[in-house]
Amino acid sequence: MAKLHRLTAWFCSTVSKPGRHADGGNLYLRVEASGSARWVFLWMRDGRQREAGLGSRDIVSLAEARELAASMRQSLTKGIDPLEARAAERRANATRITFGQFCETFLATRESGWKNEKHRAQWRMTLETYAASLRSTPLGEISTQDVLRVLEPIWTTKAETASRLRGRIEAVLDAARVAGHIDDRAPNPARWSGHLEMLLPRAGKLSRGHHAAMPYKDVPAFLKGLQEAEGVAARALEFTILTAARSGESLGAQWSEIDFDAGTWTVPVERMKASRPHRVPLSRQAQAIVQELAKMRAGDFVFPGQKLKKPLSNMAMEMVLRRLKVENVTVHGFRSAFRDWAGEETHFPREIAEAALAHVIGDKAEQAYRRGDALQKRRVLMQAWADFCEK
Repeated sequence: MAKLHRLTAWFCSTVSKPGRHADGGNLYLRVEASGSARWVFLWMRDGRQREAGLGSRDIVSLAEARELAASMRQSLTKGIDPLEARAAERRANATRITFGQFCETFLATRESGWKNEKHRAQWRMTLETYAASLRSTPLGEISTQDVLRVLEPIWTTKAETASRLRGRIEAVLDAARVAGHIDDRAPNPARWSGHLEMLLPRAGKLSRGHHAAMPYKDVPAFLKGLQEAEGVAARALEFTILTAARSGESLGAQWSEIDFDAGTWTVPVERMKASRPHRVPLSRQAQAIVQELAKMRAGDFVFPGQKLKKPLSNMAMEMVLRRLKVENVTVHGFRSAFRDWAGEETHFPREIAEAALAHVIGDKAEQAYRRGDALQKRRVLMQAWADFCEK
């Protein structure tokens, strides 16, 4: 065996020459042309070179890399492949990592890529609420029966939710397998094809359908009752109805987006479904709401949650509807009520009503030539809607 401990900590922290630098005992520091470096353990098996990564130079010290290499050399002396030994250790660790613990890791990694706040909340809610019985179960011990106990109570009564939940459980378990927490040879107990489809009744083709909406003629009476309700969530819902905004747009509203002089609210691109900023003309009634809230302004958000540095939760406005005992109506459905009112009761052009909803209309060529956002025309429309709601 080659001499051990040939490298020094200073050399390892400063070397930039690309290539492999041997420390002895199968341990090497591999430096890439980009300047990044990582530790590798190399050995021969059946006439072929095998390699195991031991981590980045920036994270794993020389002393730590030597300890890892020593453990792998012990495996070799026992006739055990180091990679197989590592996989066995990961499978053993799976008994200590629960579904709930890995869900937190999974969501923390994936949530940053989900633009829609409601989408993030739905993932978290379903995995925390409906899959609560799985959260304390070690990843490697979750069985088909465990998954069935989660799905069966809601499979027919909440078909769409149950279908999405099954897919999310499957995704979490697949990620856990890739991360080495579940044996590669173990099939996913939440898979559908050829597995759960044999045990659960096949639901009819699910359709998202339309968001349940209140008839526009009932909105004025509802709004009158809403104005009597106290709380920031009630004001957020009232503002959302008057501006025909999406929940995420209004819940995330910040004072920096409100121009009191111009009477506008500019929603930034990161909260817009169409991935472009949207100027909202504020009616007198909508302006009155933010002006009243401005007197109690604390923090950046127009509609702050219990913690001033965070907005209301995405369920806050839905809970207002429940407290007012309004059934079969969603917050998003008020956008439909607005659109129905504009089409049935006014003579505003279709494109103005669609622009008020921040819908993208026309083909790419038409969009390229339509540079303006018809703000003044929309201002007249939104004031008419607010006046109708107040009658």
